[in-house]
Amino acid sequence: MNRNKLTVIALLTVLIASFTVLLSVGSDIYREKPPIPNAYVDNAGQTLFSQNDVEQGQLVWRSMGGHQLGSIWGHGSYVAPDWTADWLHREAQAWLNITALQQYQTPFIELSSDLQASLEDKLRKDMRHNTVIEQANGITEVRLSATRVASIKEVTQHYLSLFGSDPELSHLREQYAMKEGTVASLEHREKLNAFLFWGAWAAITERPNEAYTYTNNWPFDPQLGNTPTSSNVFWSIMSFVTLIAGVGALIWHHATCKHESLPKPVANDPLFLTKPTKSQKAVAKYFITAIGLFLFQIILGGITAHYAVEGQDFYGIPLSEILPYSVTRTWHTQLAVFWIATAWLGTGLYIAPALSGHEPKFQRLGVNVLWVALLIVVIGSMAGEWLGVQQYFDLDMNFLFGHQGYEYIDLGRVWQLLLLVGLLIWLVLVTAAIRPALKKKSEMGPVIWVLYASCIAIGLFYGAGLFMGKHTNLAIAEYWRWWVVHLWVEGFFETFATSVIALMLVRLGLIRARSANATVLFTTVVFLTGGLIGTLHHLYFTGVPTSVIAWGAIFSALEVAPLALIGFEAVESYRMRGVAPWMIRYKWAIMFFVATAFWNLVGAGVLGFLINPPIALYFIQGLNTTATHAHAAFMGVYGMLGIGLMLFCVRGLTGNLEWNNKYLKGAFWTLNIGLVAMVFMSLLPVGLIQFFAVLDNGYWYARSPAVIHSSIVETLVWMRVPGDVLFGIGGLLLGLFLLDLLKKALTSKPALETASELNANA
Repeated sequence: MNRNKLTVIALLTVLIASFTVLLSVGSDIYREKPPIPNAYVDNAGQTLFSQNDVEQGQLVWRSMGGHQLGSIWGHGSYVAPDWTADWLHREAQAWLNITALQQYQTPFIELSSDLQASLEDKLRKDMRHNTVIEQANGITEVRLSATRVASIKEVTQHYLSLFGSDPELSHLREQYAMKEGTVASLEHREKLNAFLFWGAWAAITERPNEAYTYTNNWPFDPQLGNTPTSSNVFWSIMSFVTLIAGVGALIWHHATCKHESLPKPVANDPLFLTKPTKSQKAVAKYFITAIGLFLFQIILGGITAHYAVEGQDFYGIPLSEILPYSVTRTWHTQLAVFWIATAWLGTGLYIAPALSGHEPKFQRLGVNVLWVALLIVVIGSMAGEWLGVQQYFDLDMNFLFGHQGYEYIDLGRVWQLLLLVGLLIWLVLVTAAIRPALKKKSEMGPVIWVLYASCIAIGLFYGAGLFMGKHTNLAIAEYWRWWVVHLWVEGFFETFATSVIALMLVRLGLIRARSANATVLFTTVVFLTGGLIGTLHHLYFTGVPTSVIAWGAIFSALEVAPLALIGFEAVESYRMRGVAPWMIRYKWAIMFFVATAFWNLVGAGVLGFLINPPIALYFIQGLNTTATHAHAAFMGVYGMLGIGLMLFCVRGLTGNLEWNNKYLKGAFWTLNIGLVAMVFMSLLPVGLIQFFAVLDNGYWYARSPAVIHSSIVETLVWMRVPGDVLFGIGGLLLGLFLLDLLKKALTSKPALETASELNANA
């Protein structure tokens, strides 16, 4: 049995084993999720919140932007508080003050340290004790103490005012980047309170027969007894051991493998004389659209970042009335997925006919129809999200056409379904074009099959988001959300990209087919070994059992292991840019692949592992350290990779049209330098300041205006401006490059050069 067959068996084993674990853990989450009791009642049996209140409140939360305005259980945006931590802190302070006044006729803050410690002990016993009672008829209720009921009413009144238009809290709303009248309806604000209370209740209530809460003692708040669990510490140590072992194993593998020298390049560009098909020409609009969406995303990113210092205005303009923070951040994060996915989907539509040499009937029509469908989804979903956040929809209509509230899959259910249909159409088009290549025996057969398998996964796995219904328990919703964000975006798109790059380089004669097969298969096995089960590291504190911490800690560490050797990939890619005179045509495409390798190491590797171990994420989940990793990994890896793939395809589409490489050179350096400045001059320092604030005062404090709007943090937010401006210039130069090509294509008819002319021009 040859090495490739063994690797294929290993790949199938990894897939079967990983999805078995993921589904098994998922079934545990369904069984052990934080319950939503039928009622929360006081000692007299009067209902404070019902199950319907909580479920309707969740819909209200989703309609106002959900994750895009503050966070729940640490997931969401960073300017407004984490509502879980904020509620718990406010409830605890109210409880302590009420009790101090009742027992000592003195505010809590004025008591001696001994009396304060005594009351804090009573506070923990009251709030952490699980009082879920299941009656004989199956109805469950939670009985709350009189002191706690009084405390809850105080917090409830605060939130009723905050999410409305109470002028006394207008400054706080500005600090939280909330528009006036965030939730206009008083009834809806009352329901919202029920949901926010439920999230806080799950975070402070201990699981039956356990000494930790439903959220594994998150958020960190020593006053309430929320401190790291033993499982958190143990599996964090094991994740470090696993990382070291994984890196060592890969270094050993790299050292013992035979490294073939690069093949001697051919005299002429093998791709240049290939005439694009009609469907391939139609793909050009995908790349123009992708860069257009990218530019719009950059603009929205600047507005969103500015809201961190001027929460309701944009340089004095009251923009939040028209475009509140929750809308601009929604569009900013969603467009990141849309523009990168558009570039990658366009690459798939371009590469499939190139591999097979086959142009299916009606392929161009399908490509054009899909493009129109994607535009409808993008524009329709963005309009629906704006209408939802502005509270023009009722709760049911918002679920269907408005804002679903879950980060990265914010678009309403109808738009979500239409996007899935679009992905399936894309899969049909790719299948029709690539089928002859799948049937034909060739040296590149294994890589083509890996590419096609990743296309199937891309087409289908977005559907995981449909398992979240209108009233799905948040713990379960997070489980399926990360199937989309981690598996669909980070897993299968990466496999797709690895295969496409290998096929392109083989087609150019830069690497041997045998080497490409072995590399792609092995790389896919290594990445998916950690990447599939590693999805669970996002779920440590989302109301899941502690087994998630064990699986997530070990396998997310394995995700990072192969990135330790990413430098070899960067060096090999960099060397390819000058192996033949005609390679000058692909210089900047390859340079974007080099940038991808760099950001894979820094953004996904170093900054990813900064927040991956359970003990680290326990303290810094939802701080700007998360944004640091997100920007460096998402744009640095997937964005740069999308641009590189696009440039390879555009090279084939433009024939002998002269490229303005000054635009590309400027775009490459300003995008990368701008991203470095953005990450290391602003996002990371802010995250580290918040980290110290968590350790010193608890998680709630790090997300409070006292830190977010401190002079040093606001100064660091302003320090984003140089990086943002440079990055914006890079996006503009990329757009100018495409416009220049489009102008040349419309004003001249490309003619194929002879081999001598080609080499001379190169």
